[in-house]
Amino acid sequence: MDAAHFVFAPFLGYLWCFVRMFVKAPSGRKRFNVLGALNAISHEMVVITNTGYINAYSVCELLIKLTQRCGDLPISIVLDNARYQKCKLVQQTAKVFDIELLYLPAYSPNLNLIERMWKFVKKKCLYSKYYSDFDSFTKSISQCIAKTNGYYKKELDSFLSLNFQSFPKPQIMTV
Repeated sequence: MDAAHFVFAPFLGYLWCFVRMFVKAPSGRKRFNVLGALNAISHEMVVITNTGYINAYSVCELLIKLTQRCGDLPISIVLDNARYQKCKLVQQTAKVFDIELLYLPAYSPNLNLIERMWKFVKKKCLYSKYYSDFDSFTKSISQCIAKTNGYYKKELDSFLSLNFQSFPKPQIMTV
């Protein structure tokens, strides 16, 4: 689980030319916030979206949505150490719904699969794309996320693999 904050602004891919070019770009500072939980096996996404802020109430709303979707199946969520994800409200909500929260070590986004998903969504929806209005911008992102376990599943299978390299416990030797 993690949040992504997509800003309605230009995201240039690659641009190489000998002549000056003007690239259309939206103006403003609108953000489309997506708090998502990714199923590591099926690549299904459960999301909460807004244009305001992601906070502890948003996380609790997502936990409730996950509980409704999964029924009686056990739920374990891997998440980073964002303050709004470690607060007492979130921990109490998880305890009520019997959800296991697994916090990653600090500064290790490479261990969170959903970070790869956000990179994929940016690549598909934002890089070198122009959206004339905020509604088409948010619609494009939402449609991409909705297609993760269907249309994009084959492409995501290698991108979201569970092959992590693990290291044995280090031995500390004094010299």
